[in-house]
Amino acid sequence: MSNTESCVDKDIAVILYEYPFNERIRTYLRLEQLFRRLGELAAREHPLDHHYAITTIFEVMDVAARADLKTDVLKDLEKQKHILNGYRGNPAIAESVLDDVTAQLDVCFANLNALPGKAGQSLTENDWLMSIRSRVGIPGGTCEFDLPAYYAWQHLAANTRQQDLQRWIATLVPLAESVRLLLQMLRDSGAPQMVTALEGVYQQNLPQGRTFQLLRLRIDPAPGLIPEISGNRLMVSVRLMRHGSDDRLHAGGTDASFELTLCS
Repeated sequence: MSNTESCVDKDIAVILYEYPFNERIRTYLRLEQLFRRLGELAAREHPLDHHYAITTIFEVMDVAARADLKTDVLKDLEKQKHILNGYRGNPAIAESVLDDVTAQLDVCFANLNALPGKAGQSLTENDWLMSIRSRVGIPGGTCEFDLPAYYAWQHLAANTRQQDLQRWIATLVPLAESVRLLLQMLRDSGAPQMVTALEGVYQQNLPQGRTFQLLRLRIDPAPGLIPEISGNRLMVSVRLMRHGSDDRLHAGGTDASFELTLCS
């Protein structure tokens, strides 16, 4: 399956699908989706939106609980800085741009490295939040008779709830900013190309000696085609499907073009 996000080009609305080639990038994409959702929910005012903002914080904590995640992110930040420093002295590269991006990497590294333990670990010491976390997995487990203090919090003024949310989210910001920058740099590394799936199927052999981490696919939604993407270090495959009236996916079976980008 692919991670997806909707996006709008300058001239035409398209859907962007992204497919990670390894577990690390898969985790980054999941975190990015959670942080995007968290930002939208926290900015709203309804108590229900803030309830789901809190549950999203818990989801981020669950993903961030992986033992080597923080180490992986720090290593990736250092790796990108090393790559950029290799471009210094190249007349085709603007030194000011290198300095700016390198500075961003340094800030992300310093802020994430300064966090004690795993991202969000300090929140586990908040007994009030943890009481909610222990109940959210139970259907209807956050009713007022289960968590009266949480029910009372939901009746506070919207700006008070938003201040609390921002205080809790602050512990996750260094991870969010680091993942955002790493994914931005990864996406910028690819060159888009227009390809055609003959009878709804497209395959491409990958060049040897080069490791790709992310596939990006933009397609016009008008024909109603949905890409099923699979890939490994040797090749990528895309099958274009249609959502049928029986709520199942069926082979599209028609020629169709889309934009494909391989990022390393």
